[in-house]
Amino acid sequence: MICQVSLFTLKPEVTADRLEEMMWTTRSILLKIREVLHLNVGKRIKISDPWHWFVSIEAESLDKLAILQDDPHYYKFLLEVVHRSVETQQVMVFEMEPRKDVKYS
Repeated sequence: MICQVSLFTLKPEVTADRLEEMMWTTRSILLKIREVLHLNVGKRIKISDPWHWFVSIEAESLDKLAILQDDPHYYKFLLEVVHRSVETQQVMVFEMEPRKDVKYS
């Protein structure tokens, strides 16, 4: 099981209302992709935290993650949400099964 965690900082002009819209749009777009097993979207609670919001996506394998990243809905998410409002991002991918060799993910 694979989890991709994306952390984002927003452009200065992004309002709280726009962030709420981004969260709803992210959910409505990404949950249309069959390979998405689980999706979490959240915004920061403490102003001192460096990242404004995050998206975590779970997929069955690295191959399934690649398939979902090539899906038209994923591109729509990137265009409508990420590219319009995100200043910086950090994306990390994790294996979630204990004792599984990551080369077989």
